[in-house]
Amino acid sequence: MKHLALLFFLGLYTIAGIAQEADKITGIWWNDEKTTKIKVEKENGKYLGTIVYMIPEKYENGQPPKDDNNPDEKLQDRSLIGLQILSGLEYDAKDEEWNNGEIYDPKSGNTYTCYAWLESDDLLKLKGYVAGIRLLGRSSEWYRTEL
Repeated sequence: MKHLALLFFLGLYTIAGIAQEADKITGIWWNDEKTTKIKVEKENGKYLGTIVYMIPEKYENGQPPKDDNNPDEKLQDRSLIGLQILSGLEYDAKDEEWNNGEIYDPKSGNTYTCYAWLESDDLLKLKGYVAGIRLLGRSSEWYRTEL
């Protein structure tokens, strides 16, 4: 009976450790150009990222940039501030990465399959790719910051 209880508590400890590792992606991140801040948070067991800040130099006539490269004309007038650009990431403890996600690139209006990994606590690397082939893609680095 003592062994069963010990295994139960070790199992809980392991699950808690994996959850803590998975949540390391959450927080505020600068994009690689340090022009945009993205808030990554967990929702329904998956991780998503929303633009929460853009440097004032990106504003036009005092207004944040619009999603004018979106292929859907109805969405081209929406602000990039508040736009969710990262969705569906799930933590894979075995590979120590977040995968099965999508990332939207407002510059091109394209959405890519993506995965991400932490190079350090303050450096998040992401790779968006097409056709299910990880080699066919582009990488980006995000830097941890504050709002």
